[in-house]
Amino acid sequence: MSILELFASGSGLLFLVLSLVEIAPIKVSPWSAAARWLGSIVNRDVLDRLDEIGRVQRDTQQRLDDHIRVDDERAADMHRAKILRFNNELLRDIPHTREEFIEILAEIDGYEAFCRGHPDYQNNRAIHAIANIGRTYDERLQKHDFL
Repeated sequence: MSILELFASGSGLLFLVLSLVEIAPIKVSPWSAAARWLGSIVNRDVLDRLDEIGRVQRDTQQRLDDHIRVDDERAADMHRAKILRFNNELLRDIPHTREEFIEILAEIDGYEAFCRGHPDYQNNRAIHAIANIGRTYDERLQKHDFL
């Protein structure tokens, strides 16, 4: 079959028109569309597997986010427990060193930073204890009567 016969049958003309449309500066690109369509048919099983992997990855990410949230809340609960225990010792007139006060003030800073970053976390159980620790620390600083 010669080139003239190819063009005469119409398929050559179609090939020429599609090639010119592909090269032209318009947004229609029939060869690219045909290649994408053929690629999606050939790679269907790979694309399905990638979709499944994506779903599994999103599920794993959600579980990791939940685990991190629970771990962060557990750490905040431990900060709060130390704060409440220290305040309880103050209320029972157990003396403390300046270093112990500095350590609990660092715990308070960590706890309050977590509470600011997580407004949905319930933190009202330590507000008065924190205020009492701060007040007692200020009094001890003024009187110079740490243990």
